Amino acid sequence: MPIDHWDLLKKTSRTFFISIKQLPGLLAESMCLSYLLLRVSDYLEDNLYMSSEEKIETLVLWESILAQKERPEKLYKHLDREEVALEADGYLSQQAGELLKLVGALPEKFQQASLPHVRATTLGMARWIAQGPAIQSEEEMDDYMYEVAGRVGFLSTELFAAYSPSIQKRLSSLLPLATDSGLALQTVNILRGLRKDYERGWIYIPESYCQEAGIKQEDLFDPQQTPAAMQVINRVADKAEQHLTKAMSYVLVMPPWLHNIRLACVWPMLFAAQTLAMSRHNVNILTSEVKIPREYVVKIIRKTSLLGWDNIWLMNYYNQLISHS
Repeated sequence: MPIDHWDLLKKTSRTFFISIKQLPGLLAESMCLSYLLLRVSDYLEDNLYMSSEEKIETLVLWESILAQKERPEKLYKHLDREEVALEADGYLSQQAGELLKLVGALPEKFQQASLPHVRATTLGMARWIAQGPAIQSEEEMDDYMYEVAGRVGFLSTELFAAYSPSIQKRLSSLLPLATDSGLALQTVNILRGLRKDYERGWIYIPESYCQEAGIKQEDLFDPQQTPAAMQVINRVADKAEQHLTKAMSYVLVMPPWLHNIRLACVWPMLFAAQTLAMSRHNVNILTSEVKIPREYVVKIIRKTSLLGWDNIWLMNYYNQLISHS
C-alpha cells in the first residue's frame, strides 16, 4: 500500500506541514518529499538507541542509498526495533524506500535540486557525530549548523528556481542569503531545545560563549549559575536575530506576485521570531522547551495571508514580533 507522504509530514512536523502545503503543485510535492528525506537523516543522527558508531554507519549508508549505490533494505536492519515504529520519525525512516520511489517519480530538475543537498547534509551530520558533542567556538557552531540546516536554504532555493522562471532570474540575489534561512531556524531550535539536547549529551552553545560569561558549558543548567547562563542565552538570541533578519531579506527578494511561495518562506521565520522573543530573558528555557501558543500561529498566518505581499508591512510585522517578549 502506497504511503501517504502528506500525512507523514503532518505527523513529523505540523509547522512545516502548514508552510509546505501552501506551495503550488509540483513544488509542494518536491518540498514535502525533500523535507521527509531530511527527517530520515535527522532521525539517524538524533535517535536515542544507536551508538555513535552505528549512527555514523547508518548515515553513510543512507547517503549511499540516496545516491542509488545501495538498496534501502540495507537500512532497515538498523531500524528493526519495536520502539522505532512508535516514533513518528522512526516510522518515517522505515518507509525510506517508499519515499525514494516517490522522489524518483518527480521531474528530473526537481530531483537534481534536492538530492545532492540531502546527501551533503547527511554526510555533514555523520562528520559531526564523529567529531563529538563538544562545540568550542562560534565557528564550530556555524559549521555544525551549516551542515545540518544551512544547506537546506540552498535546497529550497533551487527547488523554487526549478519551479519558477521569475525566481530563477533572481538566483544571484537569493543564493547569498539562502544559508541564513536555515541557520536562523537552527539557532532558534538550539535555544528552544537546549534542555532536551543536554539530556541526550549535547550542548550546541559554544564553550567560548560560556567563558565570556565566566562559566563552563556544564554550568548552564546549574541553578546557582542562572544569571551567567542567561547572559549566554541572550548572546545566542542575538545571533539568531542576526540570521533571522538576513533570512527576512531573502523573503523580500521573492517576487511579490508569488504570494504562496513567499508565505511558505516567511511563516517559519515569523514563528521563529516569536519563539525567539519568548526565549529572551526567560529562565524557563533552561528547564523546558519554549513553544509559541497555537493562537499566535493562527494570528501570524491570518495577518500575513492578507498583507504579506507588502515588503514594508512584512518587515514592520517581523520587527514587532521579534521585539515583543
